[in-house]
Amino acid sequence: MCRRHFRNGVSGISRYLLFILGERDVKRRKRIEGVLAIFLLIFCLTGALFGQNKKVTPLTGKNAPVEEEKKLLQVGSRAPFFKAKDLNGNSFTFQATGKGGVLLVFWSIFCEPCRYEMPIVEKLHRNYGRMGLEVVAVSIDGHPLKNAIAGFVKQEGYSFRVLVDELGENEIFKVAAPYGVAGTPTLYILDKSGIITFSHEGAVKEKELDNAIAKVLKKSER
Repeated sequence: MCRRHFRNGVSGISRYLLFILGERDVKRRKRIEGVLAIFLLIFCLTGALFGQNKKVTPLTGKNAPVEEEKKLLQVGSRAPFFKAKDLNGNSFTFQATGKGGVLLVFWSIFCEPCRYEMPIVEKLHRNYGRMGLEVVAVSIDGHPLKNAIAGFVKQEGYSFRVLVDELGENEIFKVAAPYGVAGTPTLYILDKSGIITFSHEGAVKEKELDNAIAKVLKKSER
């Protein structure tokens, strides 16, 4: 379920259940979607009791919406431009230029390591936001789970920008694929010119991220 939730989503599951029940009522479908979203969120949170040493949740596999040959973008590469919607449905254009630096995180509410990494991301956002750091977190859970994502973000008190990735016509993630994301969390740090200065798949220790960000911000002052 955890690997293919982004392909089906709560909406798809609820439609399937209603089909089995012979029920086509839209209001009831919405209620079922809400219940399922809550259930999946609880599932996500209680999962923290297991796999605490897990470093990454892989997206690779036969049905994963990623390009198998894609690899993590390397330091020195230019970050791809992209457009995505936030949790309110507003369009956001990402172009990492003219800022002090950017911490770009690909994550999921179903990702066990992300539940340990994201509080660190929030702390860094609060510590370095006024110094020019922009934090952008891209959820690969899909718009059908937008309410569950928003609920999780609110509960955890995250104040950074959260975007939601979606599948393109080729059934590949529009944002995550160009960035070579094959697992969550995946983190990139970009300088003010949009050049990648740090890339990592899996959980990263706070000190390592802190040092990498401080280095980029110091460079941007020159």
